[in-house]
Amino acid sequence: MKKKLTRRGLMATTLVGSAGLVGSAVANASALPCQQGNPLEDKALSDYTIENGRIKQSVMGWCFNPIPNIELAKHCKEIGLVAIEGINSKHYGAVKELGLDVSLVSSHGFAKGPVDPRNHAECKKKLLAGIDLAVEFGSPSVITFTGMTEEKIDRDQSVKNCIRLWKEVLGYAERKNVNLCLEHLNSRDDSHPMKGHPGYFGDDVDHCVEMIKSVGSPRLKLLFDVYHVQIMNGDVIRRLKDYKDYIGHYHTAGNPGRCELDENQEINYPAVMRAILETGYDGFVAQEFIPTWDDKIKALRHAAMVCDV
Repeated sequence: MKKKLTRRGLMATTLVGSAGLVGSAVANASALPCQQGNPLEDKALSDYTIENGRIKQSVMGWCFNPIPNIELAKHCKEIGLVAIEGINSKHYGAVKELGLDVSLVSSHGFAKGPVDPRNHAECKKKLLAGIDLAVEFGSPSVITFTGMTEEKIDRDQSVKNCIRLWKEVLGYAERKNVNLCLEHLNSRDDSHPMKGHPGYFGDDVDHCVEMIKSVGSPRLKLLFDVYHVQIMNGDVIRRLKDYKDYIGHYHTAGNPGRCELDENQEINYPAVMRAILETGYDGFVAQEFIPTWDDKIKALRHAAMVCDV
């Protein structure tokens, strides 16, 4: 029988305290945005599997490159994660055969979004195709984005353009019982092309929710990325409770650095997960951190443990 690492046994070295911060982490947060190498020497972590399962954990495949998609999916199954996303759709069938769900289907990407009407035809085509894939493989949601701010398009018109495109697609989504999940992204971090997105139009989570409300469809939801919300807006727990009726999906990552959910970042993930459960949310929470530990799968096991409240 595999030895399972208890949360209590690792709390002192890996999780933030009840206030959400460890003294040393506060002192070094700016100097150590991500842990270099693997700080966890306890061999039991190598065998840790999810115990509670109240959070339906998934993983974002691109973060774990160059691990092949199916190899990563096998690790997910062994750890106890129930789904995967952000992988090549040609692997969806194999993922389902492994007993995992496809938690989120990709679509048009964050750069060329509906802010600019010149992108509408492409966005619409990819969103409709994504909805069909979601139906085929039993996924609840397809991701959508606003796209980048355009200098020649003012804010009000940008909002109208986004809403027009989404309304063109949502009738089909409603008939197919699939959600479109609008992801809020931070525009603050310019250190890495996937840690922040300077110029992204939907960089204020409150504004994203206002756009969702303006559309008025139960099938347009918010993708609440805890990492991005922490950077741009903060007050994560209050916001996820306020927006519980509009949230269709969650992503995680440590801040600063979009790295592991360890003691070198500022978000108290166990508290966040408990708050998510308190809202009654029963959808997927996907691990979307970029591993810096030498053992990427051990980093994933650790994140699974942190979120298994």
